[in-house]
Amino acid sequence: MMIETHDLGFRFAPDAPWLFRNLSFSLSSGQTLVLLGRNGRGKTTLLKCLANLVKPTEGVIECGGMIGYVPQQFSTPFSYSLYDVVLMGRARHIGLFSNPTSEDHARTREALDLVGLSALSDRAVMTLSGGERQLGLMARALASQAEILLLDEPASALDFRNQAIVLSTLGRLSAERGLIIIMTTHEPTHALEIADRAVFLYGPERCEEGPVDGIFTEEKLSDLYGISMRKICLSDGGSGHSNIVTDFGAIRIIPHCDR
Repeated sequence: MMIETHDLGFRFAPDAPWLFRNLSFSLSSGQTLVLLGRNGRGKTTLLKCLANLVKPTEGVIECGGMIGYVPQQFSTPFSYSLYDVVLMGRARHIGLFSNPTSEDHARTREALDLVGLSALSDRAVMTLSGGERQLGLMARALASQAEILLLDEPASALDFRNQAIVLSTLGRLSAERGLIIIMTTHEPTHALEIADRAVFLYGPERCEEGPVDGIFTEEKLSDLYGISMRKICLSDGGSGHSNIVTDFGAIRIIPHCDR
């Protein structure tokens, strides 16, 4: 499995500014890439280019694996059960006017089990919590036998517990099943938790890609978000700084404000 971009660029019209340009990266089985940047910098558009939902203005995307796209939000006017929503992921494998086969149902049950939602399969999907719905969308993508998961802010608007559940599930799927994961987020600590590489979308025609350990400097993060950012390593016994500690890891990124 692999996905690569070569000098990728996108803008909405010939006279419009570039959202991103000259973006190249390469991912192979088991790697995770996080897309970071302020609102309007092209994170979701880049994700849609990779999912072949939007055509890039220039550059090339090479993909060696089946893609599953997980949107940021999901709603339905009908009272579908979680099981039915996950079963919809099998649509590409079911012939026109055909019924799901025993394999389709087996893949659906397996996907629900992978994300830990088997016990909720009969629940109406819109009665689930935000974190449960997000895991359900991930299960739908897994049921399609996707090898590359593209996720748009999978932990947005979730509390700390549900963020931890979603992120740990993604990390486990990458490590145990060798999936390639590409996700957008507004939270740099999510990248520190699960990502191997990151793309920083600074603004028109300016982007940067690299390993998380190398690209996550205070200078680059401050430039990316337009505010002073400080990287703090917490140690046992306290660091003297007010912070919220989760099991995401010891290294945290917090906005720095002198008061």
